Amino acid sequence: MASTSTQFATSRRMSIYDPLHHITMWDDTFGCDISQNMGLSSISQVDTRLANKTEYNSQESLEPSSDNQEAKNMSDKLQRRLAQNREAARKSRLRKKAYVQQLESGRLKLAQLEQELERARQQRVYGGLLNTSNGLLSSNVNSGIVAFEMAYDLWVAEQQKKDNELKDMLQSQVTEADLRMFVESSLAHYYELFQMKANAAKSDVFYIMHGLWRTPMERFFQWIGGPRPSELLYMLMPQLEPLTDEQLMSVSTLKHSCRQAEDALSTGMEKLQQTLAQGVTIDITGVGSYNSQMTLAMERLEGIENFLNQADHLRQQVLTQMYRILTPHQAAKGLIALGEYFQRLRALNSLWSARSRERMS
Repeated sequence: MASTSTQFATSRRMSIYDPLHHITMWDDTFGCDISQNMGLSSISQVDTRLANKTEYNSQESLEPSSDNQEAKNMSDKLQRRLAQNREAARKSRLRKKAYVQQLESGRLKLAQLEQELERARQQRVYGGLLNTSNGLLSSNVNSGIVAFEMAYDLWVAEQQKKDNELKDMLQSQVTEADLRMFVESSLAHYYELFQMKANAAKSDVFYIMHGLWRTPMERFFQWIGGPRPSELLYMLMPQLEPLTDEQLMSVSTLKHSCRQAEDALSTGMEKLQQTLAQGVTIDITGVGSYNSQMTLAMERLEGIENFLNQADHLRQQVLTQMYRILTPHQAAKGLIALGEYFQRLRALNSLWSARSRERMS
């Protein structure tokens, strides 16, 4: 009993701190399963199930559900599809750009071929390459004109190069002195053309006078071996705006002087034609001799070369005066527009020739 009393006393003191231990001690003391009678085992089972459920829920919260996984897979597929579409669009743009560049290159090559074919045709017509008497090629080709045409092809290529340089200069931040140097170089290039024409006119003035070295579309605007300076001024003026009042007055004066010079040259050419026509007219009275008439006509024909040189001199003076009136930036824009004008005439001639072939086929 003393032992039992001691255990009871000890269990009572521990009950303050551990109620479950207190119940266990009662089981040992009285030899019965008090915890079962009190339903403690069921409480422990409930606690165990709660703990298991909590652990299961925590695992569920860490692992995504099947719906979330499917949504994630669909999102990944959508992202991949969008990336594929963007890549396909980028490749399509690159192919389109390459195709456009190829078309532009083909157009330029076609224009060059058209010019070469036109020059070859003109040379055959002009030089009489086929000798009808013996069916052999004739040697009557004018070497001076052939050399001029070859030099002119090089001149056109160099002129386009200078225009591109001026465009790059305008787009970049360059000093006024550098821009002025490039403008003067482009002007000197046009002056070289006038000298080339003067030299070629000594070989055949009519070939240069009628512009047979140019495309038919350029010859449509022909005036004594080239375009009218006044028409070029009219075409360039919108490209040079805005101009100051002083510049506008100077350009207006230049236009007036240019038209007066053009009228004087045109009148002189008309009188020369009339004189030549009268000089070669048959004299039925027999007073004048044939030889004297031809000699006089030959002397008058030499005046045509002088008119051609004067017309080119007028064009050169107009370019020089415009350079003095304009700023370097305006002069660069004017030279670019002038080169683009002639280039578009050549391109228009190629398109017109292609259209004519299509209508004939």
